[in-house]
Amino acid sequence: MKNTILIFGDQLTLHHSALDAGVCGRDVILLIEARDSARAHKIKRVFQFSAMREFAHELSEGGWDVDYHRMADAPNFRDSLLDHLTQHRPHALCVMEPNNWSQLQILNDVATAGRIPVETFPTCQFVTSREAFASFAKGKKRLVMEAHYRQTRQRLGILMEDDGQPVGGLWNYDADNRKSVRDWKKDGAPTPPRPVTLERIHSPIVEDVIQEVSRWFPEDAGRAEDCWLPTTRAGALATLQQFVEQRLPLFGDYQDLMLQDSPTMFHSMIGGSLNLGLLLPMECVESAIQAFREGKAPLAAVEGFTRQIIGWREFVNGVYWVKMPDYISSNALGASRPLPAFFYTGDTAMHCLSSVIGEVRDTAFNHHIQRLMILGNFLLLAGISPKAAHDWFLEMYIDAHEWVMAANVLGMALHADGGFMATKPYAASAAYISKMSNYCSGCRFDPNKKIGPDACPFNLLYWDFYDRHADRFASNPRTSMMVSSWRKRAAPERQAIRHEAAQFLENL
Repeated sequence: MKNTILIFGDQLTLHHSALDAGVCGRDVILLIEARDSARAHKIKRVFQFSAMREFAHELSEGGWDVDYHRMADAPNFRDSLLDHLTQHRPHALCVMEPNNWSQLQILNDVATAGRIPVETFPTCQFVTSREAFASFAKGKKRLVMEAHYRQTRQRLGILMEDDGQPVGGLWNYDADNRKSVRDWKKDGAPTPPRPVTLERIHSPIVEDVIQEVSRWFPEDAGRAEDCWLPTTRAGALATLQQFVEQRLPLFGDYQDLMLQDSPTMFHSMIGGSLNLGLLLPMECVESAIQAFREGKAPLAAVEGFTRQIIGWREFVNGVYWVKMPDYISSNALGASRPLPAFFYTGDTAMHCLSSVIGEVRDTAFNHHIQRLMILGNFLLLAGISPKAAHDWFLEMYIDAHEWVMAANVLGMALHADGGFMATKPYAASAAYISKMSNYCSGCRFDPNKKIGPDACPFNLLYWDFYDRHADRFASNPRTSMMVSSWRKRAAPERQAIRHEAAQFLENL
């Protein structure tokens, strides 16, 4: 009897475990471009839907029977799935573990409504199973990424010596990967070649999707025709190869650097492809390690990249599945201010925010430090609602999915989970931004001024944040010094900061 193999739009890999268990010529593959999703950047939609169509074409060429529901015919995912089940009447619905909670809910709902058994196969898109991560997290009030990262490297033998020690003697070379703007200038201001991904060479499939996205989602952010990330596995592999050959050698040095005139710098820009399944984590890691073995990339850069893939990516996915469904409503700091309108327009006098928001508006991309230390930092300090912030990140980024943004935004950026996955809030004043970027040189605010009309709002909001949450952070070893410093300030100065911060927030 035939089965239906449901492939979600973020599982576009031939290594799909349910596909491996299927029988070509007997089973039917189902892909659905649903229109019921929340608002999303047009570039993100074009990228995802184009990749789905390219993948469906590849499957059809390989002999599979593919039932593909285009956005014009799929007002919502659930109904399209039920329609398929009614028409094809499969013996079972076969799936790989869904990456997102909402997908799991749909499966549970349809299994009941459709009265069909659902057979679930393990995911191939992560190197740590959900069961293994749950075991790691069991009984812990707080998780530490570094501990899980080391366990993963030991288990997989990644960058490990035969005696069980890490290659080079250190587990983590983060201290070597923090060069500032001043360091960059001393090094001759190196910049990478233009990434091939930015050439925007569109296939006929992509051109069709651009037209359809423009028609069906006219109110969404961005321009559909500006989609820039490759939508096929071959294109994703070319992007990975170019990164390893041309940008990986300096990736470590400058991964925290933020430059207005070179926003992508030496970053890989493979996150979108990786999170759709066009690339798999271990092939990315192995490609970087091979460059190290051949003497083409330094250990610090390769370890830093490896940590992003099998360290941080696995960690945030694990946290998501351990803490859902309640995690999405986390708000330990009681933040409730609405998202400022300028997060869609970039219309703000704060040059760092204007620049970074302008980039994501035009490209659906910022690198991770821009997201954390400019956008996330501002949202944290200003007390913006975590749910509103999470929804904006999920909407605007080409690599964003529920599992990606929940822990990254709620846990890492906003400390909304109360410190479950980050030992301190990632709060920073203007000093950090001035050191690690060139945004301040074009701004009307002065990063060195703490009070007054020309003072950088980040300085006002930073101290106001620790004033508002002093009792919570006074006992934290990593934040107690900031609280103590605040409390030692003269009363008139503290009152002036409170007053100016309040005025700024009222005018958001």
